[in-house]
Amino acid sequence: MRVLCVYRDERYSPNSVEKDKAILDAAGKRLCERGHTVSFVSERQLSRVDADVCLSMARSESALEVMRQSGARCVNHPDAIALCCHRSALDRLMRVNDIAMPPVEGADGFWLKRGDGVAEEKDDIVFCANEQALKVARQEMASRGISEQVVSTHVKGDLLKFYGVRGSGFFRCYYPADDGVSKFGNEVVNGKAHHYHYDEDTLRSEAERLARLAQVDVYGGDCIVRSDGTLAIIDFNDWPSFSRCREEAACAIAELIDNE
Repeated sequence: MRVLCVYRDERYSPNSVEKDKAILDAAGKRLCERGHTVSFVSERQLSRVDADVCLSMARSESALEVMRQSGARCVNHPDAIALCCHRSALDRLMRVNDIAMPPVEGADGFWLKRGDGVAEEKDDIVFCANEQALKVARQEMASRGISEQVVSTHVKGDLLKFYGVRGSGFFRCYYPADDGVSKFGNEVVNGKAHHYHYDEDTLRSEAERLARLAQVDVYGGDCIVRSDGTLAIIDFNDWPSFSRCREEAACAIAELIDNE
């Protein structure tokens, strides 16, 4: 089988360029070991997909359109990637389907995110301690040309990163406060992890349900575990870097390609 691996452009990998490249390289290596013919291309250079399978981390609309027109099996599918990149649409999908997520109202502050795309810089995700700070942040974001915005309430508790490959059985969780790995440093708002007890099977089930709704095969996200063990998914992404579990994830991705 011919597999084309498409690297994510640097603009969509803030502080994660090498880690994003590494997971695609690892998945490609596993597929080569399984006897497949694997090639690589950057999303900026993608003009056609001459392959049976397109293994893609691309996010630009031009690259997604090339994949849509190709007829190749795409992991992740370009429409699923587009949904994850459109934060407003993803937020609506989660709320309509009662995904465990932050409540509409709260008293512990707010998070403001650009709604028309994924975060490309630190100012695309802003913590606001109160409504006045939120108002100022919204104005500042609008002044940068970002009128479509998503607001969610801040949830106190332990921040968890989760990673999965839909339907494969692969699912891992990590506390970024324990290892200090961070993209923008926003994890400090939730502070030191208390390691509150929670049901990992419940989180896995909810994450898999969201992945199924979004039709995303390779996914990751952030979740808050409250002191009482209840969960709130605060972020969901197409194809993260899997830097904490790269080799395991690469094997699961390769198996996904072979088993479908």
